[in-house]
Amino acid sequence: MSRNLKQFLKLLWQSLLFWSIAMGLLGVFRYYGIDEAESIDLNHGFSKIGIPRILGAYVVLGFSIGLLYTIVDSVFEKLVSKKLTMGLRMFFKNIVYLIVTIALFTLAIEIFSSINQLNINNEFGWWRTNKTFRAIVLYIILCSFVFSFLKIAIEKFGKGVFIKMLMGKYKNPKEEKRIFMFLDLKSSTGIAEELGHFKYSQLIQDCFYDLNEVTPKYDAEIYQYVGDEAVLCWPYKKGLANTNCVRLFFAFQRQKLAKKEYYSEKYGLVPEFKAGLHGGVLMVAEVGIVKKELAYHGDVINTSARIQEECNKHNVRILISETLLKDLRVDNSFSSTSLGTVPLKGKHKKINIHTLSEL
Repeated sequence: MSRNLKQFLKLLWQSLLFWSIAMGLLGVFRYYGIDEAESIDLNHGFSKIGIPRILGAYVVLGFSIGLLYTIVDSVFEKLVSKKLTMGLRMFFKNIVYLIVTIALFTLAIEIFSSINQLNINNEFGWWRTNKTFRAIVLYIILCSFVFSFLKIAIEKFGKGVFIKMLMGKYKNPKEEKRIFMFLDLKSSTGIAEELGHFKYSQLIQDCFYDLNEVTPKYDAEIYQYVGDEAVLCWPYKKGLANTNCVRLFFAFQRQKLAKKEYYSEKYGLVPEFKAGLHGGVLMVAEVGIVKKELAYHGDVINTSARIQEECNKHNVRILISETLLKDLRVDNSFSSTSLGTVPLKGKHKKINIHTLSEL
């Protein structure tokens, strides 16, 4: 199964679950909170249908909304440029959402009224004057904001971390085992001087757009951006699985090479990045009040950064600590070359490092 399909299925089940619950709750509110429903003749038996059937209809409707909205999101991801402002992307996406919602409710009303022998108006343009539909659309919009907020929070903090933060797990520092990658633009000072600060910033933007294209496919979390450097991390087992922490780097390289002509034409160069990887136990804690975030503290981060700095000295693109490489068990897709034991800046203890190449 391809990684893109896995991503789609992951988003799909989350969307199906959320919208089924959201619309199920709306069905309960409608059944117990409203004595009369606009455009529905109660004398034809609506009041006798019962909560199970009403709830079931709304859950099925929510399931359908989840499916269609996920398809819309996937199409937008593929066809609509991520370089559009967030406002424009949300505007166009919400227009499509509205069209899909109208079509879905028109079909749902037709089916529901036929099954239960109800007199419900669903003629062309019915939604323009239907106050009930307006209220439901407002409810869907509010639910969409909640769902979007949850997605953003989960993407920022990582799967499961957001819930743990809500529960206060990281109020006190906790010990975790993670893999870190420090990814830095090679020859950044010279490139900045050549391009100037404005065009250099555009270059960094383009590079990180490409990085974000591949990051979700390898279960990575972007911890932070620092100038022309990105810091990525994985829970230890997730980074080892399918050699995700290594494959991401080479996937990023391929992503940039696929846009070689674009970079050459716009900037006169194809950017190259260098990476340093290390893993182990460190502390994680919730910090800040105004801008709350998770912070990682420990030797793992310092060592990863120092390993990345060794790339220039050895003229290689990627370096990995021997301890992480042993746990990684690199398959036949890669070859590793030992560069021996090296002292790292600011550290008394030397470390064994290796470079990797794709076969």
